Amino acid sequence: MVAVNLWSSLTRFTDGARVVELEAATAGQVLDGLKAAYPGLAPIVDAGVSVVIDGEMATGRHSPIGPESEVVLMQRLKGG
Repeated sequence: MVAVNLWSSLTRFTDGARVVELEAATAGQVLDGLKAAYPGLAPIVDAGVSVVIDGEMATGRHSPIGPESEVVLMQRLKGG
């Protein structure tokens, strides 16, 4: 299981939980798991989010996550 830290406005989709646990070994599995467990998050995930693993931005869906990794879901930065 991996603990995924969410930003505060997402807690309305997770019954108030700021940290949720999922079975995941990659960034893509985190995103898929969030959408399956919390369908209200699907539009937000599909619109674009970033997965940060141990302080580094995941570079793709296949970025690995270790059992002790810190995982944070972040809003995708936009602008230029």
